Amino acid sequence: MHRLTLAEIARDLAAKQFSAEELTRSLLQRIGQLDPQLNSFISVTEELALGQAKAADARRAAGETGALLGAPIGHKDLFCTQDVLTSCGSKILQGFKAPYNATVVEKLAAAGSVTLGKLNMDEFAMGSANESSHYGAVKNPWDLTRVPGGSSGGSAAAVAARLLPAATGTDTGGSIRQPAALTNLTGIKPTYGRVSRWGMIAYASSLDQGGPLARSAEDCALMLQAMAGFDPKDSTSVDQPVDDYLAALAKPLHGLRIGLPREYFGSGLDSRIAEAVLSVVEELKKLGATVKDISLPAMQHAIPAYYVIAPAEASSNLSRFDGVRFGYRCENPVNLEDLYKRSRGEGFGAEVKRRIMIGTYALSAGYYDAYYLKAQKIRRLIKNDFVSAFDEVDVILGPTTPNLAWKLGEKNNDPVAAYLEDIYTITANLAGIPGLSMPAGFVDGLPVGVQLLAPYFQEGRLLNVAHQYQQVTDWHTQAPAGF
Repeated sequence: MHRLTLAEIARDLAAKQFSAEELTRSLLQRIGQLDPQLNSFISVTEELALGQAKAADARRAAGETGALLGAPIGHKDLFCTQDVLTSCGSKILQGFKAPYNATVVEKLAAAGSVTLGKLNMDEFAMGSANESSHYGAVKNPWDLTRVPGGSSGGSAAAVAARLLPAATGTDTGGSIRQPAALTNLTGIKPTYGRVSRWGMIAYASSLDQGGPLARSAEDCALMLQAMAGFDPKDSTSVDQPVDDYLAALAKPLHGLRIGLPREYFGSGLDSRIAEAVLSVVEELKKLGATVKDISLPAMQHAIPAYYVIAPAEASSNLSRFDGVRFGYRCENPVNLEDLYKRSRGEGFGAEVKRRIMIGTYALSAGYYDAYYLKAQKIRRLIKNDFVSAFDEVDVILGPTTPNLAWKLGEKNNDPVAAYLEDIYTITANLAGIPGLSMPAGFVDGLPVGVQLLAPYFQEGRLLNVAHQYQQVTDWHTQAPAGF
């Protein structure tokens, strides 16, 4: 049963091949056996899962149907889950059990999904390798000596290792798409405002967006259908009807215009990944697409702009974690200042401290105009590049990452090298457009991902292109040895 996709699970549950409870027990046992190798879970919610599975079986017995009714999933551990540890991978949220469900958690539960647990992540979603978690690094199931990508690395590793068929993730600068690429999954970052951020603990509020990780575009469509939609509790949620993503999958690609940005194929890209990307282009041309060279000139400024804006927002968002109201508190503080300093100093990890300091500096008197304001101007230029490009093409295609999954610890002493792994993904967050990564082959036994970008609220188009590609290839069906 662990090899089944979400779509196959829905079919077999409807045909009564097994019950949701049987499936849940099977996967819980598998998590217990295999996750110690991966460290992908922070919490396994066995009691909650079995209760939800039994409820799903009862709903089916009463005649209810639904693609996710009885489907096992996991949540990245920054989605508040009622009465369950919600840690953001940080010591500073030690012992914090959320008093309510995030909107995403609530929507998926209403659809009948079964929550198997909360998944490991880079602390407060800050990282590209899932090595900054207080709960230890997550390992890539394709090679246990390598990173799975971050910050949604626990979600990616668990799905890739067939511990569950799909999981939620969040993407601030590529944190769904990059781990999807490094673990042979499909992952989509929706348009900013398409999925509610209410109950999703913030890193950078103008960039964060929730989305699914799964093995296929079809499974991502099933998840996103349930996750997307307007939420009056989220001031950044957009009140726009949600498309029928499943219906969009079958549309032929004849006449699809694909843009290839020349900036994506520079010296920083592994030539073997470039070959895989161009192979995808050839397959899509066979399916009726046309290809055009385009330019995104402001992309060269994306990394510095992002690493001013995101830390600036983080320094503000993380100021609420002070040892007073919830989470970790230092022992025997002598006064309020000592309480703040030691609780935050002991509770936050090195990468989070680094970004808080960068962000606070960028916002400080005398530097706001030089750094933060200038970064926001660059952000507008990046958005304008995409708007102009989408006048000429329907989707933009390129590599998701410049390199293959690297060794655990390899970039720990060089944060900038890790930041550069986000070069192709962060522009979508800065502009707010949707992006998807899909499996595109292997190099030396390690997965390669290809990224697709589309205009605002065109998630259906991304899923359509990925699904049509997955009908003529089998990269997405391949599983890591031993899992």
